[in-house]
Amino acid sequence: MMRLIFAIFALLSVFTAVAQPQLECWTAGSTVTKAEVEQFGVDNCFKVCDIDDNTFARMQGKSYKAECTIPLSELRYIKALHVTQDGVILLGEMVVNRAIAEDVVTILRRLYEAGYPIERMVLVDEYDADDETSMRANNSSAFNYRHTPGGTRLSAHSRGMAVDINPLYNPYVKHYPDRVYVAPATATEYVNRHGAFPYKIDRDDLCCRLFLEHGFEWGGDYKTIKDYQHFEK
Repeated sequence: MMRLIFAIFALLSVFTAVAQPQLECWTAGSTVTKAEVEQFGVDNCFKVCDIDDNTFARMQGKSYKAECTIPLSELRYIKALHVTQDGVILLGEMVVNRAIAEDVVTILRRLYEAGYPIERMVLVDEYDADDETSMRANNSSAFNYRHTPGGTRLSAHSRGMAVDINPLYNPYVKHYPDRVYVAPATATEYVNRHGAFPYKIDRDDLCCRLFLEHGFEWGGDYKTIKDYQHFEK
Protein backbone atom coordinates (compact mmCIF):
# COMPACT_ATOMS: atom_id res chain seq x y z
CA MET A 1 0.00 0.00 0.00
CA MET A 2 2.77 2.43 0.92
CA ARG A 3 4.52 1.74 -2.39
CA LEU A 4 1.28 2.51 -4.23
CA ILE A 5 0.89 5.80 -2.34
CA PHE A 6 4.50 6.79 -3.11
CA ALA A 7 3.95 5.92 -6.78
CA ILE A 8 0.85 8.12 -6.94
CA PHE A 9 2.72 11.02 -5.33
CA ALA A 10 5.57 10.55 -7.79
CA LEU A 11 3.19 10.70 -10.75
CA LEU A 12 1.52 13.81 -9.33
CA SER A 13 4.87 15.53 -8.84
CA VAL A 14 5.86 14.77 -12.45
CA PHE A 15 2.55 16.21 -13.67
CA THR A 16 2.99 19.32 -11.54
CA ALA A 17 6.58 19.82 -12.74
CA VAL A 18 5.36 19.77 -16.34
CA ALA A 19 2.19 21.82 -15.94
CA GLN A 20 3.10 24.47 -13.41
CA PRO A 21 6.28 25.97 -14.92
CA GLN A 22 4.61 26.40 -18.32
CA LEU A 23 1.74 28.34 -16.77
CA GLU A 24 3.91 30.19 -14.26
CA CYS A 25 6.37 31.32 -16.93
CA TRP A 26 3.45 32.16 -19.25
CA THR A 27 4.89 31.71 -22.70
CA ALA A 28 2.14 33.08 -24.94
CA GLY A 29 1.23 30.78 -27.81
CA SER A 30 1.84 27.65 -25.73
CA THR A 31 -0.86 24.99 -25.64
CA VAL A 32 -2.30 23.89 -22.30
CA THR A 33 -4.96 21.41 -21.27
CA LYS A 34 -8.12 22.02 -19.31
CA ALA A 35 -6.72 19.85 -16.51
CA GLU A 36 -3.58 22.01 -16.33
CA VAL A 37 -5.71 25.15 -16.18
CA GLU A 38 -7.86 23.72 -13.41
CA GLN A 39 -4.80 22.71 -11.41
CA PHE A 40 -3.14 26.10 -11.83
CA GLY A 41 -6.39 27.96 -11.16
CA VAL A 42 -8.35 29.81 -13.82
CA ASP A 43 -8.21 33.03 -11.76
CA ASN A 44 -4.42 32.92 -12.14
CA CYS A 45 -4.82 32.76 -15.93
CA PHE A 46 -6.49 36.17 -16.28
CA LYS A 47 -4.27 38.87 -14.82
CA VAL A 48 -3.43 42.54 -15.27
CA CYS A 49 0.25 43.22 -14.52
CA ASP A 50 2.70 46.10 -14.67
CA ILE A 51 5.15 46.05 -17.57
CA ASP A 52 8.21 44.27 -16.16
CA ASP A 53 11.75 44.51 -17.49
CA ASN A 54 11.51 41.32 -19.54
CA THR A 55 8.31 42.45 -21.27
CA PHE A 56 9.70 45.90 -21.96
CA ALA A 57 12.82 44.34 -23.46
CA ARG A 58 10.56 42.55 -25.95
CA MET A 59 8.73 45.81 -26.78
CA GLN A 60 11.60 48.28 -26.89
CA GLY A 61 12.38 49.50 -30.40
CA LYS A 62 9.39 47.57 -31.77
CA SER A 63 5.90 48.41 -30.49
CA TYR A 64 7.49 50.84 -28.03
CA LYS A 65 9.51 52.89 -30.51
CA ALA A 66 12.14 55.48 -29.66
CA GLU A 67 9.71 58.30 -30.45
CA CYS A 68 6.90 56.85 -28.34
CA THR A 69 5.34 59.55 -26.16
CA ILE A 70 3.26 57.21 -23.97
CA PRO A 71 4.79 56.71 -20.51
CA LEU A 72 5.39 53.05 -19.78
CA SER A 73 3.52 53.54 -16.51
CA GLU A 74 0.30 54.02 -18.52
CA LEU A 75 0.53 50.55 -20.04
CA ARG A 76 -0.38 47.17 -18.58
CA TYR A 77 0.43 43.57 -19.55
CA ILE A 78 -2.52 41.17 -19.69
CA LYS A 79 -2.37 37.40 -19.33
CA ALA A 80 -5.39 35.58 -20.72
CA LEU A 81 -6.39 32.17 -21.98
CA HIS A 82 -8.07 31.80 -25.35
CA VAL A 83 -9.43 28.93 -27.36
CA THR A 84 -9.15 28.31 -31.11
CA GLN A 85 -11.87 27.26 -33.54
CA ASP A 86 -10.67 23.68 -33.00
CA GLY A 87 -11.00 23.91 -29.23
CA VAL A 88 -7.27 24.15 -28.46
CA ILE A 89 -6.50 26.19 -25.30
CA LEU A 90 -3.61 28.63 -25.64
CA LEU A 91 -1.81 31.06 -23.36
CA GLY A 92 -2.37 34.60 -24.60
CA GLU A 93 -1.02 38.09 -23.88
CA MET A 94 -1.72 41.73 -24.69
CA VAL A 95 -0.43 45.16 -23.75
CA VAL A 96 -3.13 47.79 -23.28
CA ASN A 97 -3.61 51.15 -21.62
CA ARG A 98 -4.23 50.89 -17.88
CA ALA A 99 -7.54 52.73 -18.42
CA ILE A 100 -9.02 49.75 -20.27
CA ALA A 101 -7.01 46.88 -18.77
CA GLU A 102 -9.67 45.60 -16.37
CA ASP A 103 -12.35 45.83 -19.06
CA VAL A 104 -10.24 43.90 -21.54
CA VAL A 105 -9.24 41.11 -19.16
CA THR A 106 -12.89 40.72 -18.11
CA ILE A 107 -14.00 40.50 -21.75
CA LEU A 108 -11.28 37.99 -22.63
CA ARG A 109 -12.28 35.79 -19.71
CA ARG A 110 -15.94 35.86 -20.75
CA LEU A 111 -14.94 34.92 -24.30
CA TYR A 112 -12.78 32.04 -23.08
CA GLU A 113 -15.49 30.71 -20.78
CA ALA A 114 -17.98 30.82 -23.65
CA GLY A 115 -15.59 29.02 -26.00
CA TYR A 116 -15.48 32.03 -28.34
CA PRO A 117 -12.67 31.35 -30.83
CA ILE A 118 -9.58 33.56 -30.97
CA GLU A 119 -6.82 32.00 -33.06
CA ARG A 120 -3.70 33.75 -31.81
CA MET A 121 -2.88 36.31 -29.10
CA VAL A 122 0.79 37.25 -28.71
CA LEU A 123 2.47 40.64 -28.57
CA VAL A 124 2.79 42.35 -31.94
CA ASP A 125 6.50 42.50 -31.13
CA GLU A 126 6.70 38.82 -32.10
CA TYR A 127 6.20 40.18 -35.64
CA ASP A 128 8.68 43.07 -35.15
CA ALA A 129 5.61 45.28 -34.53
CA ASP A 130 4.75 45.06 -38.24
CA ASP A 131 0.97 45.32 -38.21
CA GLU A 132 0.46 43.80 -41.65
CA THR A 133 2.44 40.68 -40.76
CA SER A 134 0.68 40.32 -37.42
CA MET A 135 -2.75 40.66 -39.03
CA ARG A 136 -1.91 38.10 -41.72
CA ALA A 137 -1.16 35.64 -38.91
CA ASN A 138 -4.63 36.41 -37.47
CA ASN A 139 -2.95 37.67 -34.32
CA SER A 140 -5.15 39.57 -31.87
CA SER A 141 -3.26 42.47 -30.28
CA ALA A 142 -3.57 45.96 -28.83
CA PHE A 143 -0.71 48.40 -28.10
CA ASN A 144 1.53 49.37 -30.99
CA TYR A 145 2.91 52.88 -31.47
CA ARG A 146 2.02 53.28 -35.13
CA HIS A 147 -0.06 55.16 -37.69
CA THR A 148 -3.49 54.19 -38.94
CA PRO A 149 -3.49 51.79 -41.94
CA GLY A 150 -2.50 53.73 -45.04
CA GLY A 151 -2.64 57.02 -43.09
CA THR A 152 -0.43 59.57 -41.36
CA ARG A 153 -2.17 60.08 -38.00
CA LEU A 154 -1.40 58.00 -34.95
CA SER A 155 -3.70 55.08 -34.30
CA ALA A 156 -5.56 54.58 -31.02
CA HIS A 157 -3.30 51.54 -30.70
CA SER A 158 -0.48 54.00 -30.04
CA ARG A 159 -2.08 54.74 -26.67
CA GLY A 160 -3.10 51.14 -26.04
CA MET A 161 -6.75 52.20 -26.23
CA ALA A 162 -7.76 49.82 -29.04
CA VAL A 163 -7.91 46.05 -29.41
CA ASP A 164 -7.96 44.08 -32.65
CA ILE A 165 -9.54 40.61 -32.59
CA ASN A 166 -9.00 37.95 -35.29
CA PRO A 167 -7.83 40.60 -37.82
CA LEU A 168 -7.29 38.36 -40.85
CA TYR A 169 -10.97 37.45 -41.00
CA ASN A 170 -12.14 40.92 -39.96
CA PRO A 171 -10.15 43.36 -42.09
CA TYR A 172 -9.83 47.12 -42.28
CA VAL A 173 -11.57 48.28 -45.49
CA LYS A 174 -11.54 51.70 -47.13
CA HIS A 175 -13.16 52.44 -50.49
CA TYR A 176 -11.54 54.90 -52.90
CA PRO A 177 -12.97 55.97 -56.29
CA ASP A 178 -10.55 53.70 -58.15
CA ARG A 179 -9.70 50.98 -55.64
CA VAL A 180 -10.42 49.30 -52.34
CA TYR A 181 -7.75 49.35 -49.63
CA VAL A 182 -7.78 46.21 -47.48
CA ALA A 183 -5.58 45.47 -44.46
CA PRO A 184 -4.23 42.91 -44.22
CA ALA A 185 -3.84 42.65 -47.97
CA THR A 186 -4.46 38.89 -47.80
CA ALA A 187 -7.99 39.40 -46.43
CA THR A 188 -9.82 40.45 -49.61
CA GLU A 189 -12.10 37.39 -49.53
CA TYR A 190 -13.40 38.50 -46.13
CA VAL A 191 -14.46 42.00 -47.24
CA ASN A 192 -17.88 40.60 -48.16
CA ARG A 193 -19.53 40.16 -44.77
CA HIS A 194 -22.51 38.16 -46.03
CA GLY A 195 -20.63 34.88 -46.20
CA ALA A 196 -20.00 32.40 -43.40
CA PHE A 197 -16.40 31.77 -42.36
CA PRO A 198 -14.41 31.07 -39.17
CA TYR A 199 -13.56 33.87 -36.70
CA LYS A 200 -16.01 36.30 -38.30
CA ILE A 201 -17.12 39.22 -36.11
CA ASP A 202 -20.55 40.76 -36.59
CA ARG A 203 -22.59 43.06 -34.40
CA ASP A 204 -24.66 40.28 -32.89
CA ASP A 205 -21.89 37.95 -31.77
CA LEU A 206 -20.56 37.70 -28.22
CA CYS A 207 -17.26 39.47 -28.86
CA CYS A 208 -18.88 42.59 -30.25
CA ARG A 209 -21.64 42.64 -27.63
CA LEU A 210 -19.18 42.41 -24.74
CA PHE A 211 -16.94 45.20 -26.02
CA LEU A 212 -19.97 47.42 -26.63
CA GLU A 213 -21.29 46.66 -23.13
CA HIS A 214 -17.97 47.85 -21.71
CA GLY A 215 -18.15 51.17 -23.54
CA PHE A 216 -16.02 50.43 -26.61
CA GLU A 217 -16.96 51.41 -30.14
CA TRP A 218 -16.74 48.87 -32.96
CA GLY A 219 -14.99 49.63 -36.23
CA GLY A 220 -17.70 47.77 -38.11
CA ASP A 221 -20.05 50.67 -37.27
CA TYR A 222 -17.79 53.31 -38.83
CA LYS A 223 -19.28 55.17 -41.80
CA THR A 224 -16.35 56.17 -44.05
CA ILE A 225 -14.33 53.01 -43.40
CA LYS A 226 -14.96 49.57 -41.96
CA ASP A 227 -12.60 48.09 -39.40
CA TYR A 228 -14.26 44.83 -38.40
CA GLN A 229 -11.44 43.69 -36.10
CA HIS A 230 -11.24 46.93 -34.13
CA PHE A 231 -12.63 47.91 -30.70
CA GLU A 232 -11.66 51.29 -29.28
CA LYS A 233 -12.26 53.59 -26.31
